[in-house]
Amino acid sequence: MAKKESINKILNDMSDTDLQVRISEDQMRLTKLKFSHAISPLENPMTIKDLRRDVARLKTEQQKRKLA
Repeated sequence: MAKKESINKILNDMSDTDLQVRISEDQMRLTKLKFSHAISPLENPMTIKDLRRDVARLKTEQQKRKLA
């Protein structure tokens, strides 16, 4: 649970522009990982899952800020 609390603290400390930049960077990394995995298997395919979840967290925080 400590990990979740620290992630939320980091997200709350980020500005809107930092959040948008982080989303675009992580989406780019996710795309590259997917292509790499299609060509040759990754050593740890769970990185794709973790990165996808991170992007979802970032987008959720962005949406929460828009609605607030």
